[in-house]
Amino acid sequence: MNNAFVTLVTNADYAMGAVALARSIRRTGTAADIAVLHTGGVSRDALTPLEPLGCRLVETGHLPLSDAFNERHGRSRLHGTAPFTKGRKPDFHTPLDNFCKLRLWQLVEYDKVVFIDADALVLKPIDKLFAYPEFSAAPNVYESLADFHRLNSGVFVAKPSTETFAKMLAALDQPEAFWRRTDQTFLEAFFPDWHGLPVFMNMLQYVWFNMPALWDWESIAVLHYQYEKPWEKDHPKADRLRPLIDLWHAFYEDRDLPDIGSWPTPGEQT
Repeated sequence: MNNAFVTLVTNADYAMGAVALARSIRRTGTAADIAVLHTGGVSRDALTPLEPLGCRLVETGHLPLSDAFNERHGRSRLHGTAPFTKGRKPDFHTPLDNFCKLRLWQLVEYDKVVFIDADALVLKPIDKLFAYPEFSAAPNVYESLADFHRLNSGVFVAKPSTETFAKMLAALDQPEAFWRRTDQTFLEAFFPDWHGLPVFMNMLQYVWFNMPALWDWESIAVLHYQYEKPWEKDHPKADRLRPLIDLWHAFYEDRDLPDIGSWPTPGEQT
C-alpha cells in the first residue's frame, strides 16, 4: 500500500505549524510519505525547512468556485454571519483557504491518506489509521459530551479519487450554499455516515481546561491546537494553555522531550 500523511499550508504561519507537525510525524518512525499541499499564499523560503524533513511539497490552488460562493465565504462575511463564540481565530485565518483541503482527493498516487491540520502534533504512531475506511474522523469534542455528534476535520482518513473530487465540487458550490464552518461542515454533509475515530486521534486543546477528566497523555495520539495557535505571542488563552504551548515549541525546535509520565496534567502548576 502506498499511503501518506497530508497537511495543508496556505501562509507562513501554517508553514511553521507544518514543520512541527512533520517533525512529530517523523519521530513516530512511520514509513509513509508526508505530503504538504501548499498554495500561492506561502513563499518558497517558508517551505524550505520542510525539505530536510523529507516532505513532498505539492503546489496547489484554490478550488474553481463561483464568485458568489467566494463572497459568501470570505472572512468578514462568514465570521459576521456565523461568528466564532467559543474561541478566537487568528488574523491569518482565511476561511476560503480551508476548502483547498479537498484537493487531497486528487492525490490518486496514494491508496489512502490521513489528513492532519498543520496546527497539530502527532504524539504516538498512528499508521493504523490507514486501515480505517473513508470517511473516518474524530468528533468535535472540546466543551461537552453533546459535541460527539459533530466531526472535526483536523484529522481524517480519505481515499483519493478523481471521481469523488468531481462529486465534491458539484455538491459544494450549489446556489446559496453556505458552509458555516467551511470544509468541516461540508465534509459532514458529504459523508453523513462518517466513521467515528476515537477522540484521542484528534484531541482538541480546549479539552485541557474545559473537560480535564478526558485528558490522558498516554492515550492522546494527535494534539490539535484549534482556535488560538501555539506560535502566536501572548494570545488570549496562552496562560491557560501554557504546557501545551511549551510542548509545541519543543517539537518545533526539535528538542528532546522528557518521559511522558512527567508531563503536566490539567490544573497542575508548571
